[in-house]
Amino acid sequence: MLSLIKLPRVFTINQVPKVFHEDSIISGYRHPRSSATDCILSLFQLTNETLNIWTHFLPTWYFFWKLLTVVLMQDVWRDSFTWPLLMFLMSCCVYPLASSCAHTFSTMSTRARHICFFFDYGALSLYSLGSAITYSAYVIPDKWVNSLFHQYYIPIAVVNTVICTALACYSRLGLPYIQYNHDIIKRFSECKSPKFGKFLRILAFALPYLFDNIPLFYRLFLCVGEGCTDNDTNALHHTHIVMAFLTAFLFATHLPERLAPGSFDYIGHSHQLFHVFGIIGTHFQMEAIEQDMVTRRPWLLTYSLPITFTNTLGAALLSVTLSLGIIFLFSLPLLWSATQGEHTEKKTQSHPIAKGCQYH
Repeated sequence: MLSLIKLPRVFTINQVPKVFHEDSIISGYRHPRSSATDCILSLFQLTNETLNIWTHFLPTWYFFWKLLTVVLMQDVWRDSFTWPLLMFLMSCCVYPLASSCAHTFSTMSTRARHICFFFDYGALSLYSLGSAITYSAYVIPDKWVNSLFHQYYIPIAVVNTVICTALACYSRLGLPYIQYNHDIIKRFSECKSPKFGKFLRILAFALPYLFDNIPLFYRLFLCVGEGCTDNDTNALHHTHIVMAFLTAFLFATHLPERLAPGSFDYIGHSHQLFHVFGIIGTHFQMEAIEQDMVTRRPWLLTYSLPITFTNTLGAALLSVTLSLGIIFLFSLPLLWSATQGEHTEKKTQSHPIAKGCQYH
């Protein structure tokens, strides 16, 4: 069937606007003003985004299956102890799905690209909060249970999601209406200062990750004596941490394509590996969380903070509401100008433009 459908063309780096350029990726770019249909069809042809999409789209269904398993096999409506796990698994479904959608539709226009990745950043922020909620419920070492840090851990994690989403969105164009408005970019843009934008995004996601893992790092590397929760689950936590740092390394360094530009355009470049190791790390994180949940349940139900709507679903709903508000604020100038420039895009739909930082 696909052989009867005309698949979209692919282009080289010199044929697309700079905002679409990826470091050391020379070919395999899609049309910078692809239709939604072309974006979907590109899933079934080899471009430099194809594996980025599939390496997150397929794992979405694995985590969705895990979520359904918990819902169907646990008494989730009456057993509040399962609620943190549910929130974590929901965030594990959301972040790869948002990522795959962002990579799929990011070539509809430059405006669409920015908005797609705004949602991607919001989903990653939610995942960081899902991790914090489960760490507070199941992973925090015995010594810290009911401590002042434990009591303020979730509220601070919610604040971190807001900072993460805002800083990551800011890294693309700046402040809406102040530093970019309609077709004017007054500050740096991603295509003019990609390294600075990349640094801000690394900072945006490093902050919640490092904070969320303070209880785990203390439990694994610093705690001595009684109350350190030294059990068989620690091996899984170690594996997750290794995968997380490998994921960050790949995201920051653009290896291996930086060593041989053009050789990894379609298969094996750092963003694909970043997705793969990120998903593997999430899998080990999930296994560790589930094991801690089972083995520590009796003790935690007796001595730990009660698990309530407020520190699980309530915190997640607040985070989602604030993140969506931030995304809307950063997207509004782009959405408004998109309606103004619609006639311009129609005129140039058939030819890619290899200019600088135009919005179209």
